[in-house]
Amino acid sequence: MTNPKTPTLDRVTIPADMKRLTDRELHQLADELRAETISAVSVTGGHLGAGLGVVELTVALHAVFDTPKDKIVWDVGHQCYPHKILTGRRDRIRTLRTEGGLSGFTKRSESPYDPFGAAHSSTSISAALGFAAARDLGGQPGDAIAVIGDGSMSAGMAFEAMNNAGHLGKRLFVVLNDNEMSIAPPVGALSAYLSRLYGDARFHELKTAAKGAVGFLPGPLQEGARRAKEMLKGMAFGGTLFEELGFTYVGPVDGHDLDALLPVLRTLKARATGPVLIHAITKKGKGYAPAERASDKGHATAKFDVLTGEQAKAKSNAPSYTKVFAQSLVAEAERDDKIVAVTAAMPDGTGLNLFAERFKDRCFDVGIAEQHAVTFAAGMAAGGLKPFCALYSTFLQRGYDQVVHDVAIQRLPVRFAIDRAGLVGADGATHAGSFDIAFLANLPDFVVMAAADEAELVHMVATAAAHDSGPIAFRFPRGEGVGVEMPARGIPLEIGKGRVIRTGSRVALLSFGTRLAEVSKAAEALAARGISPTVADARFAKPLDRDLILNLARNHEALITIEEGAVGGFGSHVSQLLADEGVFDHGLKYRSMVLPDTFIDQASPEAMYRIAGMDAAQIEAKVLATLGVAVVSKRA
Repeated sequence: MTNPKTPTLDRVTIPADMKRLTDRELHQLADELRAETISAVSVTGGHLGAGLGVVELTVALHAVFDTPKDKIVWDVGHQCYPHKILTGRRDRIRTLRTEGGLSGFTKRSESPYDPFGAAHSSTSISAALGFAAARDLGGQPGDAIAVIGDGSMSAGMAFEAMNNAGHLGKRLFVVLNDNEMSIAPPVGALSAYLSRLYGDARFHELKTAAKGAVGFLPGPLQEGARRAKEMLKGMAFGGTLFEELGFTYVGPVDGHDLDALLPVLRTLKARATGPVLIHAITKKGKGYAPAERASDKGHATAKFDVLTGEQAKAKSNAPSYTKVFAQSLVAEAERDDKIVAVTAAMPDGTGLNLFAERFKDRCFDVGIAEQHAVTFAAGMAAGGLKPFCALYSTFLQRGYDQVVHDVAIQRLPVRFAIDRAGLVGADGATHAGSFDIAFLANLPDFVVMAAADEAELVHMVATAAAHDSGPIAFRFPRGEGVGVEMPARGIPLEIGKGRVIRTGSRVALLSFGTRLAEVSKAAEALAARGISPTVADARFAKPLDRDLILNLARNHEALITIEEGAVGGFGSHVSQLLADEGVFDHGLKYRSMVLPDTFIDQASPEAMYRIAGMDAAQIEAKVLATLGVAVVSKRA
């Protein structure tokens, strides 16, 4: 017999355990789940606010549906921590986003309760519809439920999926987790009426219930419900397109009221035949005052004190690359009123909030719409402006077709500021900026730069601002710079020209990007062994500095390139140049150090680069192996 004093959460190892709980116990479970989520994230850091906003929704979905047979697809995955706690991972929840620990997002290889991996937005409806189609064609049985936020719902891919879902007419549940809308009268009153209505035995047809819901409300509440529905439809699609697509609209429901959620979900599970959209109103950061008070509602936090909410602050020895970029762009925009900036729902993450504070009318946040961001910037470039399109490397991938067709083919001078280039740490493989060098350097007439340090970044912003003859990109990593002296203002670099940092012999180390600091450490270690390498900073992956590269190749026994990107990037272009020029015919030993052909899971950036084989010790070892030098321990 269960001890009545035993915490309800302790009685839930997997969602099936929730079937034995009463509705009153589910309320208690939600309270304990919220406390556990706060406690866990205080230890690990991570995405807090989104998870707190869906605690009751998570409990309700797992209590009503039969996971993992029924498949819950969480859009993006920022909100999945409570889901992980309820699905057999509570004992590991304090390993979130750490090396060897749980991913900060849903991950198929981690749990059968994560049917589809995520970390980029607006994919859930497409994936859930795929599960529904597979089910109906003899694949895995069970319902498919997409949980998508209002920001993600506004993106083009979500619209494409809704359009297809309505056309196919398959049984599918889409839960709109709406934490932005404000509705009068109070949504709680609406939910109470709605939940009673859906429990009414007079309604045998789901669509009849949905269409009749508003009519059964008192006059003032009818107006509130009508406004909520119209606001939702207008937010992404306009007019009555949901109904025309074949979706049954249910809501608005108070997403924090289990007494409203449970009867509605139970009715829908029992009666739905086609696609249904459930409109749940939630509050990001719900139930934790410091998150509720924060401007970002506790979206992403460092480790923090649970009682005060105060976050642990890392010691800063140098400015962040993102801040250097933003300040440099503001400085350039002060001198040139044609400079504008574009971001896709990441003004704070890209530093463009600083630009917007100074130039409100020249800064554009287009929402979660990278494809649109790129073509929008292309249109402004064609119109005579100087657009800087600031995106994370991992998100730029979502707009690649537009980079090719709308920017590169037309040779439009869009400036791409690529943040989070290279390995990013706790967000893991889904957010790694591994591929932009390769996919941009392959495009004709594209200029591709990488900053070796924060001072170089200042000059590259100035270079991009001055470059009007075609598209140009510069990449920089997450985190702090290396602490170099900063220039008073940026000076445009000569396109396609690198620089020699240190002159030596036998081996040349040609770095592209911020591995230069590790290359320099390796050079010092090699000097202690009697090997004095030449060190150069390429600055440009395209166009290559032919003279620099060929001189290094012809005057050294070995040439090694180092870059924070996948194979096919800078090193591959250098290899092509050397082959075309017949340098290999003269016995040059050439090696290219790139990210390994694998996705590296979350860890600290330092650990990830160690795993990738690209820290100073491994660069030193690569030189010794290339030169055929036997490694003798420096310890007696």
